[in-house]
Amino acid sequence: MRAWCKDHPIQFMALYLVFYLIFFYLLEKSVVVPDLVLHCALDDMIPFCKYAIIPYYLWFAWIPCTLFYLLWFNDRREFWRLCLPLFAGMTLALLFCAIVPNGVDLRPGHIAGNDIFARLVRMLWKSDTSTNVFPSIHVFNSVTLALAYHRCARLRDRKWWWVKACADVLCVAIILSTLLLKQHSVIDAVGGIVLALVLDAIADSVVRRTSPDLAYRRRTVPLHY
Repeated sequence: MRAWCKDHPIQFMALYLVFYLIFFYLLEKSVVVPDLVLHCALDDMIPFCKYAIIPYYLWFAWIPCTLFYLLWFNDRREFWRLCLPLFAGMTLALLFCAIVPNGVDLRPGHIAGNDIFARLVRMLWKSDTSTNVFPSIHVFNSVTLALAYHRCARLRDRKWWWVKACADVLCVAIILSTLLLKQHSVIDAVGGIVLALVLDAIADSVVRRTSPDLAYRRRTVPLHY
């Protein structure tokens, strides 16, 4: 199985996508009333902003673009280095939601206007319920992707500083969008960040044991900022 995945990375991603979508769909249909409703005082201080739908939807394109970039233009081991925490974290998040059905009750009762932003938010809320929110997969994936850009050996040269800066800005924008659209509580966002950092550290440990030359190369490539 490991050899097949190594030789067929695109098919592997496609299979995982099918698995994720089926799992998420079943959760959305089965969890109607969550056992745990997440809320904190900071949630009430964050205003609703329909324009945050732009970075929220950019998340859907950012994931495949990053994966294919690492697969086609870098050492393939960097692609698998990202897949390890990314797919493991998404699976763990779904499993937690299956074991502990959770949700939020933060969405406003009405969205003013009929412009493209308001319509996109309504479309999002219609297809994505307020359940299965902790930890935030949007936040988890965004942090994991941003870390991958900073780790990428090809981007270590100073001329690529803007790529990493854009990744950081997009990461922060997506995290804020989950809160401004009332899709997630601050608790969900923090959970996603913590999960990303923990799994990235675990992935680093795995790389040091399985590909010590790759880990050494990353440590010795000079950083230019």
